[in-house]
Amino acid sequence: MPDTNPHFSFLNLLIHADPVVKAVMAILVLASILSWGLSFETLRRQRRLGRFIRTAAAGGLAAAPVLAQTLLIRGRQSADIVIAGETGGEYRGRIERAMREVAAGLVGATDAGLSFLATVAAVAPFVGLFGTVWGVMNSFSAIAGANDTSLATVAPGIAEALFTTALGLVAAVPAVVAYNRLSQGAAGMGRRFEQVIRREAEAMAARRPAAGGQAHPLGFREAAE
Repeated sequence: MPDTNPHFSFLNLLIHADPVVKAVMAILVLASILSWGLSFETLRRQRRLGRFIRTAAAGGLAAAPVLAQTLLIRGRQSADIVIAGETGGEYRGRIERAMREVAAGLVGATDAGLSFLATVAAVAPFVGLFGTVWGVMNSFSAIAGANDTSLATVAPGIAEALFTTALGLVAAVPAVVAYNRLSQGAAGMGRRFEQVIRREAEAMAARRPAAGGQAHPLGFREAAE
């Protein structure tokens, strides 16, 4: 009796699959590869920024020059603006908002493709399902054409169908896990950034110049003569 096992190997499934099923498989494999690559790149960026934030939390922004070049400069620019009648709390809040905008940009820059991961997680199972439906349709067509309901006639199309379902899950499940993990990482960095920003804004507010300086028409403090 001839050995039919090689016919059901992954390689043979790819070679003998219907062109539409091949296209579905290629899309899912490409989506999976891109998801893994973007996940590792985003994780690398988050870890790098996370080290800077931990350094700033331990020794202040001055201890993390990469962050100081952006946050401190923006915070000091906001602190140099004089608004008549502004309270101390409003002054500190204005500095915090200015620094928070920069921090949000830095955290957002670590995103190498979270939106793509979310798309793969949501769409990949349905793309695999489309391949499954197409494979089942091919199986029914083979039965009708051969007028034979034996397993040898039905099995190839069913195997293709199940394989595309598996590929859809292989692409979607890691994307879901990576998206959740990286989203939590970004949220955690935002919370740590908030602590650093609040401390630096309070320090800047404590050094607020005494009232009496003239306000520039554009809001900047003029040097006392």
